[in-house]
Amino acid sequence: MAIRTILTKGDPALNKMCHPVTKFDQKLWELLDDLKETLAKANGLGLAAPQVGILRRAVIVVNDDGEMLELVNPEIVDQKGEQDGLEGCLSVPGLWGYVKRPAWVKVKAQDRDGNWFEVEGQELTARCFCHELSHLDGHLYTELTDKLYTNEDLDQMMSEEEQEERG
Repeated sequence: MAIRTILTKGDPALNKMCHPVTKFDQKLWELLDDLKETLAKANGLGLAAPQVGILRRAVIVVNDDGEMLELVNPEIVDQKGEQDGLEGCLSVPGLWGYVKRPAWVKVKAQDRDGNWFEVEGQELTARCFCHELSHLDGHLYTELTDKLYTNEDLDQMMSEEEQEERG
């Protein structure tokens, strides 16, 4: 296993459509293992193959139970509701934006051996599924937000909210 370099906004690989995975072999297994190790080191909630320069449809998502889910050739097959919340991205470090996403999502994907399965998630996990699958089609969350906030902006917003709550 190896820590891979996470590409940042502006790298052309982040805006390309990824190819389906067709070979479920050692090369894929190494990619999935590297994605998991890279994600853990970066302390993120999800990582897609194009974020490390590999244009294949593979992502890792951390679910509500803290498990790292491997999703190969994933697709959203059902969704319900709506949520609006802050998102960040390992490929857009230090910036955050409010994005509307479904409140619940069902994803169909293959595991590292090519077996199909379905997985569901709500709230934060649903947001992560949508965010990571967008990477596979060459999209970043920054396309879906009206404004980007810095860490300083967020600190100031939280401070103002605390002052309002205290009255």
